[in-house]
Amino acid sequence: MKILAIGRNYIDHAKELNNPVPSEPVVFLMPETSILRKGQAFFYPEFSMDVHFEVELVLKINRLGKNISERFAHRYYEEIGIGIDFTARDLQSELKKKGLPWEKAKSFDGATPLGEFVPKTAFQDIKNINFSLDKNGKQVQFGNSKDMIFSFDAIISHVSKYFTLKIGDLIYTGTPAGVGPIQIGDELVGKIEGKELLKVQVK
Repeated sequence: MKILAIGRNYIDHAKELNNPVPSEPVVFLMPETSILRKGQAFFYPEFSMDVHFEVELVLKINRLGKNISERFAHRYYEEIGIGIDFTARDLQSELKKKGLPWEKAKSFDGATPLGEFVPKTAFQDIKNINFSLDKNGKQVQFGNSKDMIFSFDAIISHVSKYFTLKIGDLIYTGTPAGVGPIQIGDELVGKIEGKELLKVQVK
């Protein structure tokens, strides 16, 4: 099982980090060891002093696929969930300045908490899904799938050109604006359409 992640998929988020708006999906991979399962705490890593939260909608691939046409991409997932992409922002900045890959800042152990999934049939319109993240009871991020630069189907079609998709693979589809730092003692709650599907304690 692999995790594919899409960066800079919301214009406001790209702008808040002073990144250019991409003309095609920005793709990076994360290992299975980065997943933080339900009920597990996130332990602040020793190698960073500036870890940020990034809430994202997550697709779970349900069939084998390669070079998938966008018009058929909807057949390759039946569930939509929510996750957090923790980013060691200080480490990422150092690596980017040197022109080096920044997987160490995004793909470390526990960096991708994963919440519960919802059948996509539960949504009237998957192009209009509200999702959010609360930190210590206060909403810090809010997004809607309609604001994605690249849709679910466009993402699946694009990544399948380079990576064969297998059953159980996950795609983190990008974060909206509002990312920010976490501290030990914080509690993060991810929601889709107001329903709590993810809770993470920072220790």
